[in-house]
Amino acid sequence: MSAGPRILVIDDEPPIRKLLRMGLSSQGYDVAEAPNGKAGLRMLAEERVDLVILDLGLPDIGGHDLLRRIREAAPDLPVIVLSSRGDEGGKVEALDLGADDYVTKPFGMNELLARMRAALRHQLAQGGERPVFRVGDLSVDLVRRIVRMADREVKLSPKEYDFLRELVQHAGKVLTHAHLLREIWGPSADTQYLRVYVRQLRQKIEPDPERPRYILTETGVGYRLRAPD
Repeated sequence: MSAGPRILVIDDEPPIRKLLRMGLSSQGYDVAEAPNGKAGLRMLAEERVDLVILDLGLPDIGGHDLLRRIREAAPDLPVIVLSSRGDEGGKVEALDLGADDYVTKPFGMNELLARMRAALRHQLAQGGERPVFRVGDLSVDLVRRIVRMADREVKLSPKEYDFLRELVQHAGKVLTHAHLLREIWGPSADTQYLRVYVRQLRQKIEPDPERPRYILTETGVGYRLRAPD
């Protein structure tokens, strides 16, 4: 029997590592643990790792500095950060440095598992863009640039489509305000653009724009497109 994906947990709190070891092992993951940043970097250099769960509050290396070093060594390795509640600035910085997602302590195991599955799926999809993306009643044909809700074609402006395409290409992953502005409008664009286009897109693709099912807001951080089930 082959082992499941190998997960490296870098966290200095033994109770958190034990919780993750037990919860992830029960789901078939192969779990390795590092109590600090130096040990984590050493294990990354010496062992196969498929995904990293990284605590930002480590005693020896700052979490963001460690994330930067992980990204330099392994640009495509999925990384999910653990952050304290209310640390929006830390979450945004981590995502802009290349983290795939974040989970706020205290966290539910089901939420973490869902974030991990989305990050691993996203990594696999990087090798070749899927021509048609589907989630719920929403479908986006990335070749013909056709967007549908169920059997109804949705007409989007070029910028609306560019915005939706960026979300589709990273479905399930939080995209920060800065990332979206940089990729679609340029670094000097105003955050107000995002609010306007999110509102316009929701009016066109959400059954109830006031209770969105597809384009989800991560308060103070950015937006996430719901990942395929």
